[in-house]
Amino acid sequence: MLSVDLCVIGAGSGGLTVAAGASQMGASVVLIERARMGGDCLNYGCVPSKALLAAAKAAEAMRRADRLGVERHEPRIDFAGVMAHVQDVIDAIAPHDSQERFEGLGVRVIRAQARFVGSDRVEAGGETIRAKRFVIATGSSPAVPPIPGLDTVPYLTNETLFENMVKPAHLLVVGGGPIGLEMAQAHRRLGAAVTVIEKDALLPKDDPELVDVLRARLLAEGVSLLEGAELARVEPTPSGLAAIVRRQGGEIRLAGSHLLVAVGRQPNTQGLDLNAAGVTAGPRGIETDARLRTRNRRIYAVGDVNGRFPFTHMASYHAGIVLQNALFRLPARVDDRAVPWVTYTDPELAQVGLAEPAARQRHGRIEVLRWSFHEVDRAQAERETDGFAKAILDRRGRILGASIVGAHAGEALQPWCLAIANGLDIKAMAGVIAPYPTFSEINKRVAASHFTPKLFNDRVRRIVRLLMRFA
Repeated sequence: MLSVDLCVIGAGSGGLTVAAGASQMGASVVLIERARMGGDCLNYGCVPSKALLAAAKAAEAMRRADRLGVERHEPRIDFAGVMAHVQDVIDAIAPHDSQERFEGLGVRVIRAQARFVGSDRVEAGGETIRAKRFVIATGSSPAVPPIPGLDTVPYLTNETLFENMVKPAHLLVVGGGPIGLEMAQAHRRLGAAVTVIEKDALLPKDDPELVDVLRARLLAEGVSLLEGAELARVEPTPSGLAAIVRRQGGEIRLAGSHLLVAVGRQPNTQGLDLNAAGVTAGPRGIETDARLRTRNRRIYAVGDVNGRFPFTHMASYHAGIVLQNALFRLPARVDDRAVPWVTYTDPELAQVGLAEPAARQRHGRIEVLRWSFHEVDRAQAERETDGFAKAILDRRGRILGASIVGAHAGEALQPWCLAIANGLDIKAMAGVIAPYPTFSEINKRVAASHFTPKLFNDRVRRIVRLLMRFA
């Protein structure tokens, strides 16, 4: 029996943060991982996808160079070389998440499947581990729907996409969410024909007004978008596969060389034997309270596996909540008011807080502010004027939400995250001294627009003329 203070199951972003923090603060820690250290984000998700997007953006910059007076030309794509670049990026980051590093921090690392055998113990790799507290951080995997014929054709998910070394002639993407659209645009810019099949509308969880800007860019770049379309079945062909799509009462037959299934995620709870530990889980993941405790109060669940928000940054945030609870007995609770999310297409689409429809439903009368990148000098200088920023205020001027679609939107969103998390009103954002010229200057401009009608009107002009008379 191996007895420790904390046992962490899963070496993704959330699990690694908990393990490193707890060990460095004096707790004895066992970390169990059945697959690759670093989890989905490092090996199959955030890191490789952004590396691929960077290569695609470089290719597109060559095609659009004439906007800046530079001769444009069609880039020559070495697709295998692009994928080698992706692997190089993973390899550069991997040591930070490696078993060797964590063992150097004093963490005992066991590379095996974990299985609960009681309310306070786990078996893994021939060891039985008893811990005062457990953290389940096993993440999620790509969901694969029951599409007729899918078992007859090879298909890709985000876990296998970056192993493909051959440029697709025609990539069929099932799913118009963030992963589907990011990979659709990347492959189109790298020279593949691309069709996206989405049964609803693109990015259904995002503000439709912002999605319209992205949709227009994707269409302009040659991505074929089939919204309101359902993939009925797939069939093998000599050159790849055929997808039969139902749309508007009829069927469309699409010939493709590769198929990417990107319809969502499912929590990784299989093999854990949660019932033995008294932990409840449903289709969305492990059930937790606001302190991220499961029904068994000595066991916590963080990141994708608890079904709250499937973002790497939320897994790291959850880790901080657990460390406060498990190590210091502080009643720290999750605050979901300022959860940001970004779709890293070009233009980027970033949001935090309440979107306009949700804000209207919850608060009734709201104020909506908008400012276009066309009116931002840095955006004009770089010919990146597509998009705008949008802020949602309550009747007292408190910031309820913000969204940005445009170049560097994810970076520009961060001041809004701080404002919402701290309950600030729009005056705080308008009063910021923004460096000029920057893309993030749009934040100050959209905030200042709240005061424009209050400052520039007949009443203020009369007051100023009166005061000037006695100056």
